[in-house]
Amino acid sequence: MISLDEAVTARLESHGERFEVLVDPDAALAMKRGEFDGELEDVIAAEDIFENASRGDRPPENALEEVFGTTDPMEIIPQVVKEGEIQITAEQRKEMKEKKHKQLVNRIARNAVNPQMDDAPHPPDRIESALEETDFRIDPMEPVGTQVDEALDALRPVIPIRFDTITVAANLPADYAGSGQAKIREFGDLQSEEWQPDGSWIGVVEFPAGIQNEFYDLVNEVSSGNAETQIIKDEDDLDTR
Repeated sequence: MISLDEAVTARLESHGERFEVLVDPDAALAMKRGEFDGELEDVIAAEDIFENASRGDRPPENALEEVFGTTDPMEIIPQVVKEGEIQITAEQRKEMKEKKHKQLVNRIARNAVNPQMDDAPHPPDRIESALEETDFRIDPMEPVGTQVDEALDALRPVIPIRFDTITVAANLPADYAGSGQAKIREFGDLQSEEWQPDGSWIGVVEFPAGIQNEFYDLVNEVSSGNAETQIIKDEDDLDTR
């Protein structure tokens, strides 16, 4: 379950009665779109149906039976969310907006590069500053993923930016290969790997270009700075870092 501070109220009025439930805002929006695939108990603040959630008042059971055909809260909650309205306060809207704005900036920073600087990553604070120069404003009631393209369109006149992936080969010496390769293979999409006769390990990993510095930090960490990396641009062109 989530805390009351994280929840919003979904309200449905039917048959002269009011029904309210407390649910995570993003999960509520996903339910309305028919896109929710999580566990209901993980996204609600109370396994209960209220007549007035702020006071803790509950509707009579016969009203639940009449409207929903059941008194089971776990069956009723999705119906209230889908058929009702999501109520959020001005403070909740502000918090949701700030949270999604941060998520948007981080998502862009993880995937974007500067094509004018040899595809170097854009730091989050640079993206943040650039967004402030645009007319783009995050919609707290829409998923972050659906707003990324609009944000990129707004950013392009301000900074050179594009989404890209990068493929890097990492060569771990034998002393670090055993434990180090397990962490590296989990960083992104492992394209290939090869154990060398001397016990060293070479793995080729693809991941969002914006987090390449995180990858190099990880490689240095698991090898105490003794590993080698190469950016693979194509099969015949290796660019040593």
